[in-house]
Amino acid sequence: STTMPSGLAASQGRWPSMNRPHSRTRTARLYLGDLDSALNSAVLTSRNVSLIVNASGLPDLPYPAADGLQVLHVPVQDQPHAQLGQYFDPVTERIQQNQAGSTLVHCTAGRSRSAALVMAYLMRSEGLSLRQAHELVLERRPFIRPNAGFWRQLMEYERELSGRNTVRMVRTAAGVLPEYRADLRSGGPACCHVMV
Repeated sequence: STTMPSGLAASQGRWPSMNRPHSRTRTARLYLGDLDSALNSAVLTSRNVSLIVNASGLPDLPYPAADGLQVLHVPVQDQPHAQLGQYFDPVTERIQQNQAGSTLVHCTAGRSRSAALVMAYLMRSEGLSLRQAHELVLERRPFIRPNAGFWRQLMEYERELSGRNTVRMVRTAAGVLPEYRADLRSGGPACCHVMV
């Protein structure tokens, strides 16, 4: 599908590569966006957003008035030491429960906190590995970059869910970035498509 206006990336019913036998899609639509998207009445209405997951760290945002619009606050700052992982399960469960319409997960820029929450959702709800979840989200929103602390928490979450890790963190000139295990074995490039 296409990148949505105002910084939204859409699932269009399903993330494109999720038509696999293990896929258990539980939501009609899932959007990943930024603060501007979340405050845009036309965007929310046109996408039938009924649940906003606010990971911006800003508690009192002036969301447009809309019948039935619910907001779940995830009070975490975009800092490597912030404990975003404690919200992986509650956010996933709330997204799964949203039957009224679409869900928009946003932070300030739609790069770190919201991307990490969507990747956690994809791992738990869709059975994807962390690598697969990252590739899907990156395909939809090429400039995502969860901070190193969120990556560590996502790796711990993947190990809890599947007993393995498909990504490891490496120190580079651009900072600490994910490196896929398959890239290590094949000698291929690390950190495919990660924007610095």
